[in-house]
Amino acid sequence: MIPERIKKGDTIGIIAPANPVTEENLLDFNSSILLLEASGYKIKIGKNVFKNPTGYGATAEQKAEDLNYMFSDKDVKMVWCAKGGNNSNSIFDLIDYENIKRNPKILCGFSDITSITNIIYQKTGLVTFSGQTFKGVASCETEYSYKEIIKRLQDASLEIGTADDEYRVLQDGEAEGILIGGNLSLMHDLVCGKYTMDFTDKILFLEELGFESPPEAVSHYLYYMKQNDVFNKIKGLWIGNYEHESGITLEQILKDTIGNEYNFPIIKSNNFGHADRKTVIPVGTKARLDTKDGIKIKLLEECVS
Repeated sequence: MIPERIKKGDTIGIIAPANPVTEENLLDFNSSILLLEASGYKIKIGKNVFKNPTGYGATAEQKAEDLNYMFSDKDVKMVWCAKGGNNSNSIFDLIDYENIKRNPKILCGFSDITSITNIIYQKTGLVTFSGQTFKGVASCETEYSYKEIIKRLQDASLEIGTADDEYRVLQDGEAEGILIGGNLSLMHDLVCGKYTMDFTDKILFLEELGFESPPEAVSHYLYYMKQNDVFNKIKGLWIGNYEHESGITLEQILKDTIGNEYNFPIIKSNNFGHADRKTVIPVGTKARLDTKDGIKIKLLEECVS
């Protein structure tokens, strides 16, 4: 199930299912409003975006209220998460999945929003998107992330990133599968339990924030996934940005974790994750990963109509 693309004149609904928008975020948040309005879009802000009754954000009920409302609102054509943060998973039990099936539309965000984009795809079959958050789109050092939003969600381009994005091959091979993924620590949380992703025959994309997750934590996440057979199920692996003051890379940790035990292809790029350059990756769309191809990762089907 794919959502409709956005077009100029459409209304974009803003929600904050992770951390709230605070005073220190207002400059970036307001700049993003001005940018999108100047581009021809209307902005509708969820009533709970700024609320913080718990001291660490809105309640689960308030967050879910905004998400469910935006999917119900016929005027809203895209639901864009304001920022990342923590505990987006608090709304899993409160999401109206049937409402989403009846009203499919674009949902975009990254970092902690990984929880929601992947679970909504898992529960409804709706293609969702890993891409820049609303607050961040006007504060990036380059226009890359904003252009990627427009390219994918307005223009319906299947091109991932730009021609000058660099890809490194960590393990040769080729594979086709459905893309799922995002933030490593959040995907680790979706391996087991009531809210579990189906990793079978998927191409998994992973990134992590070095500021919050030191190498030993990243190792923990990857070993947990290995011990629960994730790497026996997937068809390919695409790793993105991870920067830590130690200089230890995600590639090093991955090598320590899985070595040469698996025969799926693995590539590395810096065009998604906690970095200035963020392409928009559809969760739930078929892709091809081919390490011998000049274009290492390709989308094989439309992700917006």
